[in-house]
Amino acid sequence: MFHRARTTSLPPWLAHALRAQRGPAPWPAMARGALSVAPLIAAVAEGRPTAGVLAALGVLLATVNDRPGSRRAATRRLGAPAVAGAAGLFVGSYAAALTGAGTGAVVLPLVLAVLGLCAGAISALGPVASACGTQLLVAAAIGAGMPLPEPGWLRALYYLAGAGWLLALRLALPSPGGSGAKGAAFYRLGGERAAVAAVYAAVADLLTAAGSPDAPARRVALTTALDQAQEALFGRWLGSSAASAAERRLHGQFAAALPLAEAATALAWAGAPLPARAAEGPRRLAEAVRAGERSGPLLPAPARTVAGLRALDDALLAAAEAFDREAGGPARPRRGSARSALGRMTGPAGREYGVRVALCFGASAAAAQALHPDHWYWLPATAAFLVKPDLGPLASRVLCRALGTVLGAGLFAAAAALAALSPVLPPRAAVLVTAVAVCGALLPLAMRHFASQTMVVTGFVLALVLIGGEEQASWTRIADTLLACGTVLLVGHLPFPGQRGNAVRTRLAAASLAADDYLGHVLSGSRDRPGRWALRREAYRSLAEASTAVELSAAELPALARHTAGAADVTSVLERLVDTTTAAAVDLDDAGRLPARHSAELAVLRAELAALDRFRVRPTAAGRSPVL
Repeated sequence: MFHRARTTSLPPWLAHALRAQRGPAPWPAMARGALSVAPLIAAVAEGRPTAGVLAALGVLLATVNDRPGSRRAATRRLGAPAVAGAAGLFVGSYAAALTGAGTGAVVLPLVLAVLGLCAGAISALGPVASACGTQLLVAAAIGAGMPLPEPGWLRALYYLAGAGWLLALRLALPSPGGSGAKGAAFYRLGGERAAVAAVYAAVADLLTAAGSPDAPARRVALTTALDQAQEALFGRWLGSSAASAAERRLHGQFAAALPLAEAATALAWAGAPLPARAAEGPRRLAEAVRAGERSGPLLPAPARTVAGLRALDDALLAAAEAFDREAGGPARPRRGSARSALGRMTGPAGREYGVRVALCFGASAAAAQALHPDHWYWLPATAAFLVKPDLGPLASRVLCRALGTVLGAGLFAAAAALAALSPVLPPRAAVLVTAVAVCGALLPLAMRHFASQTMVVTGFVLALVLIGGEEQASWTRIADTLLACGTVLLVGHLPFPGQRGNAVRTRLAAASLAADDYLGHVLSGSRDRPGRWALRREAYRSLAEASTAVELSAAELPALARHTAGAADVTSVLERLVDTTTAAAVDLDDAGRLPARHSAELAVLRAELAALDRFRVRPTAAGRSPVL
C-alpha cells in the first residue's frame, strides 16, 4: 500500500520561494524566443517603433504561455490568451479615451476594477482561462496608460500580429526529436506522440518502482503523464471522420494505455516488488510510439501469478493489437458543460478571486494615476500578474516579483550605463533590439523560477519602453513594483464573507465527487470498462488538481494557511481511496468478487473521509455537481 512522507526544514512559504523547476534546457522554445524579435526589427526598420513595441508585447505574453506539448494544445494555449489580450488592449485604449482627463482619475479605475472582476471570475475555469484573464488585464492597463500614437483597433491588430508570429513559429518549427523522413503526419503529431510515449514510459517506471519508497512519486508521475497526453490530444477529435489514420491510430494507442495504467497502479498498491520483465513491455511500447512503429511480434509477458499481473498481461496484448491496427477509436475525456463552467465562475471561489482581482487592479490604477499620471500602467499591470494564484503562494510570488524586478532593473541600468561609456557606440535602436532578442531567448529558461522570469521580463519591457520613446525609468518601475506587491499582499489578507480557502474547498469537492463516482461504478459490478477507465482518469485528474491547490495553500503565510489546515489529510485519504478502488477493480475483473482486504480498506477510508467532512462541499439537489 502506498505511503508518503513529507519533511521540510524551512517555513513552507520560504521553501516554495526558493524552489525552482529542473530539467533539460528548452532549446526549441529559446530559439523561438530569439526569432520572435522579427516583427520588432521590421517595425523599427520601417520607422514605426511603437507598432513594433505592441507586436513585441504580444510576443512577450505569448512566450510566457509557450509550454512544452503538442501543436494542437499550443494553438489553444497561445491563441486564446492572445485574443483576450487584444480585446483588453482595445477596451483599455478606448476606455481611457472616453473617460477623458477630467474624470479619468475616478472613472477609469472603476472601469478597470469591473474588468478585473470579470477576468478574475473567468480565471476560475482553468489554466488557459486564467492566462486569458491575465492578458486581458495586463493589455488593458497598457492600452489605457501607455502613450501610443496608434488608435485602439490598430493597437489590438499589432498585438495580435506579434502573438500570431510566435504561434506560427510554434507550429512551423520542428519538435525535438522529430524526423521529416516519416512524412508530414509524423512531423505534425510530434508533440502528441511524445506525450503518449511518456504515458507508456511512466507505466514502466511505476512497475519498476513497485514495492519501493519511490512508488508514490511514480504513481503521481503517471497521473501527470496521462493528464498531459489528454491535453495534447485535445481539440478536434482524433477519432472523427476528418482525422487522418495516423491521428486515429495515435488516439487508439492512448486508449490502450489506460488499462495498462490501471494494472500498474493496482500492482504498485499491493506493495510487492515485481520482476524486471514486467516493465519491459510498456517500455518497448513507449519506444514504438516515439518511432511511429508497430509494437513488434513479441512483447515480454509478465508471469500471470496474481490478478494484477494477469491484468497487465491482458492489457499488453490489447495494446499490441491497438498498435498493429491502422486506426483506433476515440477515447474522449469528459468535458464540462457550459452550465458547470458558469457555476465555477459564479461560485465562492470565482467570486472571491474576482473581487480580490478587482480591488487590486482598480486600486493600483488609481494610485498610479495619482503618483505619475503620464506613465501609470506599470503598477496595475504588475498587480494583475501578482494576483494570480497560478504563480505560487502569495508571499512567494510577492517576494520573487520584488527581487526579480530589482535585479532586472538594476542590471538593465548598469548595462545601459556601460554602453554609454563605450568609445564605439552602435546605433541605439540596434542595442535595444538586441537586448529584446536576448531576453526573448532567455525567457523560456528563466520561467523555471518566478524571480528569474520577472528579471528577464523586466529587461525585455524596459528595452521596449525606450524603443517606444519613453524615458529611462528603471527606478520608477522598482517603486511601482514594490507598491504593487504591498497592494496585493494587503488585499490578499483582507477578510472575505464566508469561509476562506474556497479554491481549495472547490478542488476537494470535485475530487471527492469524482472518487465517489469511480467507486460507485466499480462496486456496481458494471462491465463497462471504457466507462470505468474514463471515471478513473477523472478521479486522478481531479485529485491532482486538488493536491496542487492544497500544497499551494499550505505554503502561504500562516494567516492564510490556517484556513485550509488539515486539507492535506483529505487529499491523502482520497488518494488512498482511489488507489484502493483501482486495485479492487482489477481483482473484481479477475475473480468476480471483492476480496475481504479491499472491502475492509474501503470501509476504513470512507470512515476517515466522513470524519474530515468540513472540507467537503455538499452536492446540489439537482445532481452530482458540487456547490462551488
